[in-house]
Amino acid sequence: MWQEIAKYGRKLVEHGLVESHFGNISVRAGDRMVITRSGAALDEITEDSVVEVGVEETSSLDLIASSETVVHREIYRRTPALAIIHAHCPYAVVESLLAGAGGVIGPVDSEGQYFLGEIPVVKGGIGSKELAANTAEGLSGHRGLVVHGHGTFAVGRVLGEAYVVTTQLEHSCKVKYLYELAKK
Repeated sequence: MWQEIAKYGRKLVEHGLVESHFGNISVRAGDRMVITRSGAALDEITEDSVVEVGVEETSSLDLIASSETVVHREIYRRTPALAIIHAHCPYAVVESLLAGAGGVIGPVDSEGQYFLGEIPVVKGGIGSKELAANTAEGLSGHRGLVVHGHGTFAVGRVLGEAYVVTTQLEHSCKVKYLYELAKK
């Protein structure tokens, strides 16, 4: 499983969707999840860069798991997701700041309108219970969302789906930003 996480970690960094040491990736397997470790460079994932923890219960391994483990756990508890990617896509972050916490980002491109619809902007501190609850709620009706001033969360049945949603979120936010800039 770590090889699949490594593949998408490299793609995220190569395409500018996250800086190397930020963001996190997880995959669910039954009542367990494999998640990147805190501080892991996503473009240099090895077997030692991931940790397996429970979905329902915490453990001592949570201390070395991503700071967003609580968020991934809550998403897995409350949605059918089997894979999660959290990235810090720059245009999505900018659009979240413009929309405001609790707002929505309305894609202007046809693909964004078709595949994403309105994109929720949720609030909550990094690794907080508030963020976990708000993100899980938002993803119960959407495949992706943006955390206000922070980054994207995208879900799928496999990492490839979560990656496509991540790229679509960033693409739609970039098109929206450039369109609105050009209108001025």
